[in-house]
Amino acid sequence: MDLASRYKGVVGMVFGDNQSSNEDSYIQRLLDRISNGTLPDDRRNAIVELQSVVAESNAAQLAFGAAGFPVIVGILKDQRDDVEMVRGALETLLGALTPIDHARAQKTEVHAALMNSDLLSREAENITLLLSLLEEEDFYVRYYTLQILTALLMNSQNRLQEAILTTPRGITRLMDMLMDREVIRNEALLLLTHLTREAEEIQKIVVFEGAFEKIFSIIKEEGGSDGDVVVQDCLELLNNLLRSSSSNQILLRETMGFEPIISILKLRGITYKFTQQKTVNLLSALETINMLIMGGVDTDPGRDSNKLANRTVLVQKKLLDHLLMLGVESQWAPVAVRCMTFKCIGDLIDGHPKNRDILASKVLGEDRQVEPALNSILRIILRTSSIQEFAAADYVFKTFCEKNPEGQTMLASTLIPQPHPTARDPLEDDVHMSFGSMLLRGLCSGEADGDLETCCRAASILSHVVKDNHRCKEKALKIVLELPMPSMGTPEPLFQRIVRYLAVASSMKSKDKSSTLGKSYIQQIILKLLVTWTVECPAAVQCFLDSRHHLTFLLELVTDPAATVCIRGLASILLGACVIYNKSIENGKDAFAVVDAVGQKIGLTSYFSKFEEMQNSFIFSPSKKPPQGNKPLTRTATPSEAEINEVDEADEMVKGNEDHPMLLSLFDASFIGLVKSLEGNIRERIVELYSRPKKSEMAVVPADLEQKSGENEKDYINRLKAFIEKQCSEIQNLLARNAALAEDVANSGRNEQSQGSEQRTSTVMDKVQMESIRRELQETSQRLETVKAEKAKIESEASSYKNMAAKLESDLKSLSDAYNSLEQANYHLEQEVKSLKGGDPMEVPDIEAIKEEVRKEAQKESEDELNDLLVCLGQEESKVEKLSARLIELGVDVDKLLEDIGDESEAQAESEED
Repeated sequence: MDLASRYKGVVGMVFGDNQSSNEDSYIQRLLDRISNGTLPDDRRNAIVELQSVVAESNAAQLAFGAAGFPVIVGILKDQRDDVEMVRGALETLLGALTPIDHARAQKTEVHAALMNSDLLSREAENITLLLSLLEEEDFYVRYYTLQILTALLMNSQNRLQEAILTTPRGITRLMDMLMDREVIRNEALLLLTHLTREAEEIQKIVVFEGAFEKIFSIIKEEGGSDGDVVVQDCLELLNNLLRSSSSNQILLRETMGFEPIISILKLRGITYKFTQQKTVNLLSALETINMLIMGGVDTDPGRDSNKLANRTVLVQKKLLDHLLMLGVESQWAPVAVRCMTFKCIGDLIDGHPKNRDILASKVLGEDRQVEPALNSILRIILRTSSIQEFAAADYVFKTFCEKNPEGQTMLASTLIPQPHPTARDPLEDDVHMSFGSMLLRGLCSGEADGDLETCCRAASILSHVVKDNHRCKEKALKIVLELPMPSMGTPEPLFQRIVRYLAVASSMKSKDKSSTLGKSYIQQIILKLLVTWTVECPAAVQCFLDSRHHLTFLLELVTDPAATVCIRGLASILLGACVIYNKSIENGKDAFAVVDAVGQKIGLTSYFSKFEEMQNSFIFSPSKKPPQGNKPLTRTATPSEAEINEVDEADEMVKGNEDHPMLLSLFDASFIGLVKSLEGNIRERIVELYSRPKKSEMAVVPADLEQKSGENEKDYINRLKAFIEKQCSEIQNLLARNAALAEDVANSGRNEQSQGSEQRTSTVMDKVQMESIRRELQETSQRLETVKAEKAKIESEASSYKNMAAKLESDLKSLSDAYNSLEQANYHLEQEVKSLKGGDPMEVPDIEAIKEEVRKEAQKESEDELNDLLVCLGQEESKVEKLSARLIELGVDVDKLLEDIGDESEAQAESEED
């Protein structure tokens, strides 16, 4: 009663005491008749009248909420046998929970339905009572009960979910309603879709109660994608169960399989007739397919393995064929369906080599009009009028080429220029053209009329083909394109043709600032291709710098005030790539020349500020990006037919940004990461170049280095040494000062925006000072190199003299040794001669003693050998005895065998004597 009194207080504050009193008195009289009436007809009439009043008046809803719920709940508890009273009570309760039309309600009125829902759901017993009514046999009792539960769920979702979970068999009763009559089934289905959106516990119970079988049974009964809104509700319920649970996806894969959901994508009947409901059903089915492809939420530990298994099974079940039919071959499908189909194809092959190979082998068409599926997708990219469809199909090639060098090489191998197209040779009619030839024709399609839209799209595909693949980059660099008319000039490389188209696009935009097209993305995509191409490809940098006009144009583009932040930033990155990956030593085309041009035409401070501006743009800054991804399709979020057919208009403009919002999907995370890494490398490389300036090939020899007349070698070398030490000290100071200046400029580019006119003067002065320092450093370096060369020459001569002296010393030593040996030999000879002349007897060795000693040694050795021979003979005789005994045991005549062996030995001896 305290709650009812507070509720009356709210009514009084909102409507005033008089109006509240009138409504309360009228509602109270009706409630008295229902509670205390003696005639059943009077009580039924009172509840019918109460139901009508509550459904029409917001004030009556408030008045009913104060005192009516106890009466109605009492009827539902105690008068179950009176079906008409129960029906009336439920209808009255439903009216009290249903909001009045806002067009009819006053703005100052509070939402009585919301307050009534809060009041009824506070008691968990009320929810339990309503769930028990689902077991009643009366059709309308079950029907109104489901509607009341749905109304409570809309206004008091958390309380209702908790009450249903705590009620025994609460979810089971709702699941049983799916097998009831169609009207009740549809209401139960709608209620379950709302209950399972965020309640994980309810999702588990629903799946346990066999939700998958019942959902697909209803879809099949309703006719698949051609069915009505019931199919949409079934798919929404299915998506709720699969969205955040990889375990539910595994259960579906291992029990029902994926065939039922894939079968929804089959086009039946007239394929060019797509109603709004059929389109929504297809989009819901594609959303389910995409959930299975992604494998669950990112935080799920089993997501990766589940994703791989799902993708493998989906392709095995021919999903790719249905997607290609729906997105490529079905020309009458709405744009939204085709875009979602391309997204599913891209996700299906992303990081899955086998699925990529299967897509590459697919062919579409009939009879003589057969062509590879990738060619058909490329044709759609080049000719579609929908920017959204272009971006979605571009995603297919991005995922196909990502970490797939074999696939990239296969596509690049078809890059063969064809004769220039004529008016009778349209792009879309030539199905026999190879992928590469079609791509090259698309790149050159805007040559005549100046429409570079097709060229831009082809450039986006080419950027995927050459990304991180040196062979493909080199292959594309060798392509030479003919001009439309030979009189217009000589053929030019493909890379330089693309740079020329970039210049054409820049001039077209500057001339047509008031274009109704608004934001463009042509220049940004062409710049993306050029940046991707030049990364780690010195040959591409050399091709770009072969024409002096290219560098001049790029410098002007960086400082162009009409260009967007993204264009200026990407142009600066391309300039930096020409510094990092420049291996040329040719004067005017090397990295030093590019840095000098940047310093003179732009200024390092302004140049580095372009990086900062680009990183703060909505395309490169995650904090400024609008939320990505499609919202789940529900009844309340179902797009209209106009929104389905014109999906481009939804994302056409992003307020406060100069660049086209479509770049958000075309500039993926890998490219943004590449740009950020290049930015840091560019800063480091420029600082390094300023710290170690270019060596000059010209040698300038100062006069101080010449040897003066009358100056000996020692004084000359000491003077050169002092000069070199002085120059080295000056060079070190200049290098340190130059590096510090370059580092300061780089740091200022990181932390500051472009400077105003007041700071421009100081920038010019700094540039002049740096130029003078650079000249001094160059002269000093030349002097140092000359001194080093002279010093090396002198050291070389000194080393040769040392070697010669060492050789002479060695020869002298060898001669001395020979002389000493000769002296000794001569001395011995002289001694012998003297002894012979003097007649001194010489010692004669005792020959007989020596012979006797030798004889004794020989006899001793022979005795030792004889003893060894006797031992060996004894061992052999023992072996012969054992062998004879063994042969006798085996029954062999040993004597006979020995005689035969003796005869053979004698015969052999005689033959040897002969």
